[in-house]
Amino acid sequence: MSQQDTEDPITQTEIEAVPVEAQSETEGAQVEETVVEQDPIAEMQAEVDKWKDLALRNAAEMDNYRKRVARDLQDARTYSNADLLRSLFPILDNFEMGLEAARAENEKSMIFMGLSMVRRQLADFLRDQSVEEINPESGATFDPNIHEAVSQEASEGIADGAILRVSRRGFKLKDRLLRPATVVVSSGPATADAGDESSAQ
Repeated sequence: MSQQDTEDPITQTEIEAVPVEAQSETEGAQVEETVVEQDPIAEMQAEVDKWKDLALRNAAEMDNYRKRVARDLQDARTYSNADLLRSLFPILDNFEMGLEAARAENEKSMIFMGLSMVRRQLADFLRDQSVEEINPESGATFDPNIHEAVSQEASEGIADGAILRVSRRGFKLKDRLLRPATVVVSSGPATADAGDESSAQ
């Protein structure tokens, strides 16, 4: 073995390690280049846009919430006395029956005139409370949204399906139905068969 071989030994492992280290340095340089290539202003702008969008969404949700609360409060104020008014309607019905009895006895009596004054006061009170009376005339079109049919009767002058008469008035509070009007509906002219059956009985 020569002296040069003894003083400068190079193993196979050292020879293979050199390219690996060079490759690692090259990859590190590429990573640094990639980091440098990212624009910090663009990143900041994207972050600003994200928070701006979130703020706009929250503002829209808050605005919708305020409108919904205001609407609920308005409805609560408008319809807060609905239950009280419903409990008043049977009393009004009985009062109307007493008024009609007084009218039948003597329209010039002090009782009838006093009851008539009270009736006007009640009507004014209901109007001030935004209550609308549902009292359709005979022959009016039947509307299931505000009328409640309790029976049908034959009628020569009222068309089939139209209102024949009202047995109990209904009431609305603004656009909300408090009580439907109870009505009798016409079934049209009596048929010949029905007349024959009645004669036979």
